Amino acid sequence: MRKIEVQMNDAISNKVNWKNTNTEVLYINGVSYVYLHGNKIAEVGDNFIRLFDGGYQTKTTKSRLNAILSEHGLKNEGVYQKAYKWFLRLSDNTSIPFFDSMRLA
Repeated sequence: MRKIEVQMNDAISNKVNWKNTNTEVLYINGVSYVYLHGNKIAEVGDNFIRLFDGGYQTKTTKSRLNAILSEHGLKNEGVYQKAYKWFLRLSDNTSIPFFDSMRLA
């Protein structure tokens, strides 16, 4: 995991605002909102994670989402790409197509 992703996850865990270069966490009313280049890519609450691609399915977006899922999600959850399409691997190792604003509880 990249240093910036460790710092991002620390901000989410500690429920604080944080910003470093292209990544920002804003903690508002019990939810951490994560932005990459000003585009929302995740919302992390105590009992849920909501994922967004911010309109850009890039390696960096996928890396940030996977860092969030590895720290705050369930074991084995992750975003991956196959044939230019994104998928979400669930904790039971099944996969579903990625869609913007998908919520994991």
